[in-house]
Amino acid sequence: MNSRTLIDIGGPLLGLVFVATLFGIMIGPHFFAPANLDLLARQTAIVCTAALGMTMVIVSGGIDLSVGSVVALTTVAIALLLRNDFSPAVAALGGIGAAAACGLANGVLITRLRMVPFIVTLGMMILVRGAAKGLADERRIEAPSTWLNDLLRALGRGESGLMPPGIWILVVLALLVAFALRYTRFGRHLFAIGSNERTARLCGVPVNRVKVVVYILAAALGGVAGVMQFSRLSVGDPTVAFGLELAVIAAVIIGGGSLLGGRGTVAGTILGATTMAVIAIGCSQKGLPNWVQEIVTGGIIVLAVALDRWRES
Repeated sequence: MNSRTLIDIGGPLLGLVFVATLFGIMIGPHFFAPANLDLLARQTAIVCTAALGMTMVIVSGGIDLSVGSVVALTTVAIALLLRNDFSPAVAALGGIGAAAACGLANGVLITRLRMVPFIVTLGMMILVRGAAKGLADERRIEAPSTWLNDLLRALGRGESGLMPPGIWILVVLALLVAFALRYTRFGRHLFAIGSNERTARLCGVPVNRVKVVVYILAAALGGVAGVMQFSRLSVGDPTVAFGLELAVIAAVIIGGGSLLGGRGTVAGTILGATTMAVIAIGCSQKGLPNWVQEIVTGGIIVLAVALDRWRES
């Protein structure tokens, strides 16, 4: 691990420690109780899972505003498949496949038509949300109970040393993405494209192919987040995850990622998502109104971007 990586991770880590310590002082030692930590992990899981894909997209210099709609579509697809007597595993894979198809559409439009990622994914955000509402007939879809409902279940008595299965899925995915970014040719290509796309192209990097793949992977990870969202809701809801894309992008930025591309780490993203979850839980348990949480989170995002620009100057 080089000094640049240590700096990128050290800043978000210090921010998380500061926020957690502040709420620990305000609320008391029980803020760090196992039950609270379990709640923190489960509340972070959905944003973190989707943010893994967003990290790769932002490292490549892109953006994906459709992730919230993709999560909603995934929950609807899972519920529809379960209602038609498909197995839970097939339903989950079907939902992730539908999400990956949205990523493929994003990647093809961006590369083949040379369209700006912001515009393409903004349009896809609206289109996919509309498709989810159409498939669900603009209402929630009830689905039979399966093991999918237990992915992010709350821990019962005597289970304080365990974590829900969804958290283990997140850990495995985080390790895989971190490995891909740091040790594979694909990861090196992402950083090269994000740092200077023209130079990367001249060096023989297959820019268009890499971009298509990264949008497919990001959407597929959004689909996994959709599976976890379904686990929490137990229904297919076309209106869920509205605005999730902002939380996901914020997690990457707070974690040291740069919207200019060429920078981002999985560890930093997880720290960023955890920081936002700590603020949300701390404000709730302290009885502070929602607008306080929004002001604090927004201020941290602005500070993170300002520090990033200061380091680049």
